[in-house]
Amino acid sequence: MSGITHCPVALTIAGSDSSGGAGIQADLKTFAALGVHGASAIACLTAQNPRRVLAVETCPPGILRRQIEAVFEEMPPAAVKIGMLFSAENFRVVAEFFGARAARPRVPLVVDPVMVATSGAPLLKPKAVSVLTETLLPLAALVTPNLHEAETLIGRKLVSVEDLRAAARRINASFGCAALVKGGHLHGGREAVDIFFDGRIELLLSAPFIKGVRTHGTGCTYSAAIAGYLARGCNLPHAVKPAKQFITRAIAGSYCIGKHSVLNQLFR
Repeated sequence: MSGITHCPVALTIAGSDSSGGAGIQADLKTFAALGVHGASAIACLTAQNPRRVLAVETCPPGILRRQIEAVFEEMPPAAVKIGMLFSAENFRVVAEFFGARAARPRVPLVVDPVMVATSGAPLLKPKAVSVLTETLLPLAALVTPNLHEAETLIGRKLVSVEDLRAAARRINASFGCAALVKGGHLHGGREAVDIFFDGRIELLLSAPFIKGVRTHGTGCTYSAAIAGYLARGCNLPHAVKPAKQFITRAIAGSYCIGKHSVLNQLFR
């Protein structure tokens, strides 16, 4: 018999998606596909399907913190992905936990600032935006806003790739973390273009749009893939590149469930 193989751990702190296409469920599938053990702390429960969000129930801040503490106590993660937290209270709990760990070896935090669902439903309470920007982003290694989230973070409209570049630099300067601004919602382009900037290195990541596929959970999967590659020992620039390829393949391999397309994170 062969010996036990060491497996890196990645933790997702996010919301549960009852339809299995986004949130915690998408993150754990992504970690598994990358050969990383996935741990989770559920910040909120959603009743949703690919078409709409029916309800959101926030996890009490105390039990959210205990979930995170339990993971760090026995299986400390090599990277953490933070997704939908929904309430200002949960943002504070997460920021306080990781802020208190500042003197210890720093675990990279990948923050996906989930604000609005693909269906258009709000997934972030208005008061939570300021807590996100003031307490959590300064602790992050990377923030991964889509077009609309980036517009909220910098306060202006983005309509071109040059705007994405300016937004990534503005976010980095304002919050001190690297930024990956995703341009998948830009109008008129033939490619899905994202801009990464960490204060020193800028990357333009592009892939052809895949026609006829409309999925939810792409942002969750993309940020989880980055966290997965970080857990495997990659640095940030070398994590975002294969993560872009991963999400492109997951979209291309989408399968149908009922009337909807679902990402295939476990493609072969």
